Amino acid sequence: MRVAIQGEAGSNSHAAVLEMLGEQQVVACALSAEVFDRLAKGEADAAVLPIENSLHGSVAEHYDLLLSHDVVIVAELTLRIRHALIAVPGVRMDEVRRVLSHPVALSQCRRFFAEHPEIEAVPFYDTAGSVKYIVAENLQDAAAIARPNAAEVFGGEVLARDLEDDPQNFTRFFLLVPSAAAERLRPAGEVNKMSVAFAIEHRPGSLVTALQGLADLKVDLTRIESRPVPGQPWEYVFYVDLRFEGDETPDRVVKWLNGHCRMVKELGRYASA
Repeated sequence: MRVAIQGEAGSNSHAAVLEMLGEQQVVACALSAEVFDRLAKGEADAAVLPIENSLHGSVAEHYDLLLSHDVVIVAELTLRIRHALIAVPGVRMDEVRRVLSHPVALSQCRRFFAEHPEIEAVPFYDTAGSVKYIVAENLQDAAAIARPNAAEVFGGEVLARDLEDDPQNFTRFFLLVPSAAAERLRPAGEVNKMSVAFAIEHRPGSLVTALQGLADLKVDLTRIESRPVPGQPWEYVFYVDLRFEGDETPDRVVKWLNGHCRMVKELGRYASA
């Protein structure tokens, strides 16, 4: 399979691909929007994208892209995040004056920067991409923060491991496929979770009514997120994750929401991680 990711080989997204699908052809993309574009054009068969981190929270852009593209979630994965300091082989720790990485990774390693005030944190588009860059440019005063295996992928050297401030650092990833290929590419196993987006009418109690109906259907609301609607100030779309029992429950959920909301989009059904 050709699997699109935002970032480079050796990144956390690449690690998620390996855990979910094994060795596949990775289609590296600089931007998340490019990932969805590759799917739409048939240049990738599937995509793996992060949706939330246990410390940093939701990836808001990805919620917006899910709503606006014809893709379906068919699996999820929770990945333990590990950050390592990687440099060009031969560069010593005391020579490092700047560290490149994705802004989220930098923010998760504040203790390291507090202990090394002489080192500047420099935002970069991707964790593994920062390793690729410093090695390609043979930078002697810089290092990168990325997953340790990025050093193997790009020929770097690990100077320090476990830089993350909190060991309870996990990122949840979705496996996405074009809607037409959902049944063919959905992994085998029990389907007991779904994600749905909906927008409600502006009237008293409309959100409560929608959520009460879900409770009456005996589903477990595991997450709710709201996002503003572009071009419509003070209008919001709600994203919910639901665990359920019974093959007919997802259809009942969608039917209930359609009867009480002005917009409903089922984002996918999959096995709970």
